[in-house]
Amino acid sequence: MAIVQKEKLTRDLTISFFIYALPVVAIYLYFQLGGSSVNESHLTVPSFLQFLQPVFANIRSWGLIVFMIVLGIIEFAAGLYDDEWTGEERKIDIVSFLAPKLILPPVIAFFSLTALPYLIPNLANSLSWVPFWGGFFLIAIADDLTQYWYHRLHHQVPFLWRFHRTHHSAPYMGMAMASRQNFIYTIFFSQIYLTATLTYLGLGLPALFVLVIKSFITLGAHSSIAWDKPFYKYKVLHPIAWVLERLISTPATHHAHHADTSGDGVGHFKGNFGNMFFIWDVIFGTGLITRKFPESYGTKSYKQEEWYAQFLWPIFKSKKEGSSLAEGVLSLPLKPKVALVEENPVPALELEQAQ
Repeated sequence: MAIVQKEKLTRDLTISFFIYALPVVAIYLYFQLGGSSVNESHLTVPSFLQFLQPVFANIRSWGLIVFMIVLGIIEFAAGLYDDEWTGEERKIDIVSFLAPKLILPPVIAFFSLTALPYLIPNLANSLSWVPFWGGFFLIAIADDLTQYWYHRLHHQVPFLWRFHRTHHSAPYMGMAMASRQNFIYTIFFSQIYLTATLTYLGLGLPALFVLVIKSFITLGAHSSIAWDKPFYKYKVLHPIAWVLERLISTPATHHAHHADTSGDGVGHFKGNFGNMFFIWDVIFGTGLITRKFPESYGTKSYKQEEWYAQFLWPIFKSKKEGSSLAEGVLSLPLKPKVALVEENPVPALELEQAQ
């Protein structure tokens, strides 16, 4: 089994390498076949998209926060949380929503303004010759495929799972839990540094468009408002549904990822790792498309841990008995003993979700 998993991992990483290279090859061929000069700046928004540039800039600066708040209000007004947003759930969701707005800007600013000029001096705006469409696909693929692997590894490596389990502890889906993450998972969010680097190199404009589009897709996938259901209901929309659910994350596919079980044929917490693009799951065989929604969400092993343990573990540990975030628990056993499973079946179930 281990050999098979290693071979699959090697195969998937090899395929990923070629996917990363695709936009680079396309840009190269564009200049080779088109006779354009790489010494000139080509990084301007196409004329038919120029009117969107200030719109995207405003959405990036404050529009996304307003969108999240409005959508959250609609969800609450519709009663879509079923009175589950209480106690520690409310605290961890609010802290996880606000903290990145305070923590990440100075971290990214230091990385972009201090670290990058030191690590790669004299390379600022060195990719300004890349055409807008090239920069857009370069960032979209590099950003989202990197996040796919970051996300997938946090499910498949038991130790890393504990930095991501906070996101899966919520027994509901919606705007309230969309940002719910451990602070270490957030700070080391791999693709944000990759995107910051590409922006430093001169691809800030396409990065803006990618960020806004990706934000709407990922927020929509987490929302408790199932906007994709009409595409499954009406036959005339089925062809569109077939493309959408394989290209991007939808509520149906991403809700399945947050299900508390995989035994019903709908839940799929061992896959559906895609964030903006679901096509990574299609390519690597980690996707499950059922067009159905799970009966319940979260992890059955959830102990209603304190908000500070979920957000700040391992700095603060949980005081809840049986929690994998408790003091003295270093990592989850790869093969739990039978006696331990009989005594307390929770770690084995959580391990299943981690893998």
